Amino acid sequence: MIIVERTDPHHPKATALLKQSHALMQSLFPPEDNFYLDVDDLVAPDIHFYTAREGDDILGTGALMVKPDYGEVKSMFVSETARGKGVAAALLRQIEDTAREEGITILKLETGNLLHAAHRLYARHGFIKCGVFGDYETGKSSLFMEKQL
Repeated sequence: MIIVERTDPHHPKATALLKQSHALMQSLFPPEDNFYLDVDDLVAPDIHFYTAREGDDILGTGALMVKPDYGEVKSMFVSETARGKGVAAALLRQIEDTAREEGITILKLETGNLLHAAHRLYARHGFIKCGVFGDYETGKSSLFMEKQL
């Protein structure tokens, strides 16, 4: 059974997973196109950070950054061994539920153009492509998506 819960990003297993995510992004995209948040940045009043686990094994991470006009999905990552088990979908449902509780009516995200499995996940959950938003600039490696809640 997958359990999604709010977690301190400094939890050793969460930090290890975030570092795996960062290493993957660094291997795929140039530095100017990496927009992930460092572990310390995920500990902020405007961020809800979640992990998904089975037993004591943390399988995935995801976060909601609350902005004045929207919520942003951040730090979505699932360990390679847990992919295909519904971990990302469970995290995304929790992020959407939290956004609704916060009164957010639209979710936005930036993801890498090479992350095709992520594109499919987001599309299955009702996200559609959109233009650049917030402080982002149009990058060669970025794909922007949004979902009305």
